[in-house]
Amino acid sequence: MHSVLVLALDGVVPFDLSVPVETFGRARLPGGGPAYRVRVCAPSPDVEAGAFTLRARHGLKALADADTIVVPGVTDVSAPVPPEVLDALRLAAGRGTRIASVCSGAFTLAATGLLDGLRATTHWACTSALAAAYPAVDVDASVLFVDNGSVLTSAGAAAGLDMCLHMIRRDHGSAVAADAARLSVMPLERDGGQAQFIVHEPPAPDGATLQPLLLWLEENAHRELTLDDIAAHAALSTRTLNRRFREQTGTTPLQWLHRARLRRAQHLLETTAHPVERIAGQVGFGSPTTFRDRFKRLVGTSPQAYRRAFRGAAAS
Repeated sequence: MHSVLVLALDGVVPFDLSVPVETFGRARLPGGGPAYRVRVCAPSPDVEAGAFTLRARHGLKALADADTIVVPGVTDVSAPVPPEVLDALRLAAGRGTRIASVCSGAFTLAATGLLDGLRATTHWACTSALAAAYPAVDVDASVLFVDNGSVLTSAGAAAGLDMCLHMIRRDHGSAVAADAARLSVMPLERDGGQAQFIVHEPPAPDGATLQPLLLWLEENAHRELTLDDIAAHAALSTRTLNRRFREQTGTTPLQWLHRARLRRAQHLLETTAHPVERIAGQVGFGSPTTFRDRFKRLVGTSPQAYRRAFRGAAAS
């Protein structure tokens, strides 16, 4: 039977821990038998989990016979990962074990070096921090999960469910995955390419050197701005501008500008009845077609579908 080990570290996010435990634990084969053997392991028996302390029945040695290891998120992504945990994960990867992270668990995987050179994701609020701390990782803030074969990462909260259902479908087919989705009261059709609905975090807090420029970009996102225009306003060379953006936001100036425009578009779709064509012009897209294409690529759904899903009753 396929063995799933969920690795609990101090500060584990309880929701992130419960998602793989419940999703894999409830999966059933066509004959009715369990599809997975699910266990929780930890470096020490007692694990701090915010509002409570949990006791893990298994230590790190249990990772040796795991087919899949899932690393849930932790509340403090800056906390050092115990060296024995990093060693155990590297050894498991060397044996060909499939390793996945939920939410900020991507920071633990990144600390092992297993994400170097790979595309990865995490909760939208942590993507900039992940990109800054681990520049060798190609951080994608716009998707629910990333499957690199033997290494997977998911965004926050419910995106962990999407990733677990995806792995069940890989292992046992759509019928078993669909049954697991029904038990989780979760749609199976969401795939990894669907975007996190929060496109990008707002401008950095006071003290970040790019904050005045980010605020200026927010205020002028409706204008036709080039990289040279942005660099001139910041009194920087384009090379220095790109470097600082990558360090502080994990993306490029033009990508950040496009996301600022789409944030504004999301707000207008939620709060007004303006036609999509008008909103495209309001947020700085010269062509409604370009706006629709970029919105679909980054948000994962069309502007009209987004409006139907998120427009409040007051706007209606």
